[in-house]
Amino acid sequence: MNFILTASSFVFPLITFPYVSRVLLPVGNGKIASATAVVTYFSMISMLGIPTYGIRACAQVRDNKEKLSRTVQEILIINVIMTILVYIAFGISLYLVPKFAEDRTLLIVMSSTILLNVIGVSWLYSALEEYAYITIISLVFKVIGVILMFLFVHEKQDYVIYGGITVISNVGSYIFNFLRLGNYIICRPVGNYNLKKHLKPIGIFCAMTVATSIYTNLDIVMLNFISGDEQAGYYNAAVKIKTIVTSLVTSIGAVLLPRLSYYIEKGMKEEFKKMASKALGFVTMMSLPLSVYFMMFANESVGLLSGAAYQPAVPSMCIIMPTVIFIGMSNIFGMQVLIPTDREKEVLISVMIGGIVDLILNVLLIPDLGASGAAIGTLVAEFAVVLVQVIILKDFLREIKCDYKIFPYIVALIPAATISWIVKRMLQPVIQGEFLLEKSCFVILVVTAAIFFSIYGVMLLITKETIAMEYIVPYLKKIKR
Repeated sequence: MNFILTASSFVFPLITFPYVSRVLLPVGNGKIASATAVVTYFSMISMLGIPTYGIRACAQVRDNKEKLSRTVQEILIINVIMTILVYIAFGISLYLVPKFAEDRTLLIVMSSTILLNVIGVSWLYSALEEYAYITIISLVFKVIGVILMFLFVHEKQDYVIYGGITVISNVGSYIFNFLRLGNYIICRPVGNYNLKKHLKPIGIFCAMTVATSIYTNLDIVMLNFISGDEQAGYYNAAVKIKTIVTSLVTSIGAVLLPRLSYYIEKGMKEEFKKMASKALGFVTMMSLPLSVYFMMFANESVGLLSGAAYQPAVPSMCIIMPTVIFIGMSNIFGMQVLIPTDREKEVLISVMIGGIVDLILNVLLIPDLGASGAAIGTLVAEFAVVLVQVIILKDFLREIKCDYKIFPYIVALIPAATISWIVKRMLQPVIQGEFLLEKSCFVILVVTAAIFFSIYGVMLLITKETIAMEYIVPYLKKIKR
């Protein structure tokens, strides 16, 4: 179910982003990206790291309804208090910050995300592994968002309307989450609250989230302030593709945290190590080919999703795509190994180092390089995070004895990349002049992707790569039967 949800995060942007990019143009798209980043910061402060901490805390007591109810209510009380304070600060900033005042209406509309994040308690549903419900309700609201977009977004001035539609599409389902709480917890006050026990871990998770957000959102904000809406729009086009690909690679991570936290709470250490090892192998197997493919075909990807006006985004996309590999690895090391074992302080150290690296590089590079400078800062920051986590986990990595090697992936990538590149060169003169830019990009991407990933998969089977043999071969045998 989580794979279906993740796939929808890939499919729906393919439907909406090409249309929105052409209607709103780089300036309007840059305003949306900047407003999203600003609201994300305020929402991050109001949530205090609860989205991650709440999953672990609830997963550990999910077998006891009274303890679960008390835990949820305690976390909600803390969350509501912080949200009130954040809304006060947000309201003041709309009048004190000139850049915010320019887009005040857009920011007010998109700030409803802050409230919906609180009442949505998505962390509870993840802790209970209610992935069927999460997937279905999310898909429904994504479809509603697509319909609303085609109905109401027609001019470049409609960026405020589109901002509201993105809120409905992304977090509108949280209203139903709140209404269904009674199915899982006791809704009346249970008493004997102990808010203090949550404050320290929530504080650590909050600091960790802030540091992470520096190199995931600050680049857009800094680009907007330093280089303007146009550069922010180009960078957003590159990041949009990277985000889609990253969501596919990290899809396994979303379902691991509650399960791994449960294993640790129950003392099931061998099961914990086995699952962590397989997850690391899966991420490596997925992230390498996806990064290489979209670096090779960055021009066609940007052309299809965003149009000719966004071609300056191609260098940024080539630079930022390797972060898919680093994010996938840090997702396993940090979120799925360190956090379930109550070692969130080490995760905080790693992301703080990454945030500092990104901030410094953004200040140095954005003024001269614009979107490409922001991409370089993000790339180096993500690598720094992984490097620190590998150093922290060096003993654990020896223990799990990962059942994969990097060699089979390199061997599989070489023929896949070579042949797909040759096919691209052969297709270009054939389709040139017969299709518009978007259609020619579509043809090249469809044909080369089919060739690239087919050859990659076949080569993994030929080299008898462990994960491919364990998971792909049984499905092929079923299909054959």
